[in-house]
Amino acid sequence: MKYHENVLDLIGRTPLVKMNRMVDANMATILMKMEQLNPGGSVKDRMAIHMIRGAEQKGLIKPGATLVESTSGNTGLGLAMAASVFGYRCVFTIPDKMSKEKIDMLKAFGAEVVVTRTDLQHDHPESYVEIAKRIARETPNAFYTDQYYNMDNPEAHYLTTGPEIWEDTDGKIDCLVGGIGTGGTISGAGKFLKEKAAEAGRDLKIICPDPKGSIYYDLFNGREPSDPSIYTVEGIGHDFMVGTLDFSVIDDVRPVSDRDSFITARRLAREEGIFVGGSTGTAVFGALQVARELGSGKVVVVILADAGDRYISKCFDDEWMKDMGFLGLEDRLGTVRELLQFKGGHVVFASPDETLAEVAKRMSELGISQMPVEQIDGHAYKMIHEVDILHSLISGSCTYEDKVACAATDLQGQVGLDAPLSTVQNIFDGNNIAVVIDDGKIVGVISKLDVVEFLAARS
Repeated sequence: MKYHENVLDLIGRTPLVKMNRMVDANMATILMKMEQLNPGGSVKDRMAIHMIRGAEQKGLIKPGATLVESTSGNTGLGLAMAASVFGYRCVFTIPDKMSKEKIDMLKAFGAEVVVTRTDLQHDHPESYVEIAKRIARETPNAFYTDQYYNMDNPEAHYLTTGPEIWEDTDGKIDCLVGGIGTGGTISGAGKFLKEKAAEAGRDLKIICPDPKGSIYYDLFNGREPSDPSIYTVEGIGHDFMVGTLDFSVIDDVRPVSDRDSFITARRLAREEGIFVGGSTGTAVFGALQVARELGSGKVVVVILADAGDRYISKCFDDEWMKDMGFLGLEDRLGTVRELLQFKGGHVVFASPDETLAEVAKRMSELGISQMPVEQIDGHAYKMIHEVDILHSLISGSCTYEDKVACAATDLQGQVGLDAPLSTVQNIFDGNNIAVVIDDGKIVGVISKLDVVEFLAARS
């Protein structure tokens, strides 16, 4: 018979999945480390079990013990899952900004959950960190796992996450991207990967997107941190420095807004079929930036921290997103990129060597009323419309045998790939079409009918 001894044997060995629809040919390959496939639904399963086993080996946990932790939810879920296997009791403190789903999931594992205020400094007596420490002191046979200073946390990723990524990429990874909560994942995995890259004589970067309002950006850049502000993304960033974070393995920390994080998480579900939380949206937003900067031929691995099922009432709820100011009409309509993916096909160009008669015939056959004209020697794009052909023939300024340049006009109504469709609607006020430009190239032509069909399909 083939089976696992218990659910904890399923932790780790998560696969890499290639990103497809959110990237283009000019970007580096993005491989997503699917940590939400761990049995507890997050990357924190790895360090949770490693901290428990480490404490057992050191004699810090005795049979019937109570595990206590201050958590954003995922570490608690990993600990609670392991505790249910080993027969330990759990008490967790959690800030009140965390989702109801996380709290309910912790309780489902039998954990006791103490909800605390988010708007308190970490060393305030009523903060989730200090309350957890107090509970551990006052509870007989209790052990405070202390994920922020327990070095078994980064060691778990040095021993598992880093080696898995190196093996699965055949050592061809150029950049690892991941958020910073306790810093354990990025510090442990990053240390291993940098060591292996150095042995292979290769350069490898570690990039950490981080919520705006966290102090990590200032600390990494050697500045006195400004007063931390409250941000909505859960599980990453902090208002205090932790012991499990090793800045020496990190090459850059990049601030990312709540809105960009949540919109990116929603895009992952709708464009890649991958259901993740807001902190993963933060990481993927940064990974997309890095992939554009590195260009094709490079490999970026981004860590997907947890599953989206614990955020249904937040970033996947349109009403919550609207109430928080993260989702407006333009976001609900979609983007130019989404429309082009729906539309499919390719751009039909007119050749500068074609005559007006030839172009008019092709337009008729294809059922279109305009064509962009191919560039010549780096000159700006032109557009040839059927109405321009008609006017030029009636006025006598051109004949059917003249080349397209005789009637072509300057390009109007240009829009970028990631522009909202509301921008296209504004273009339609003065133009019949919108021309999609990416990296100086025409990659799409959008008609009013294209938008109507796209919105009809979405609704």
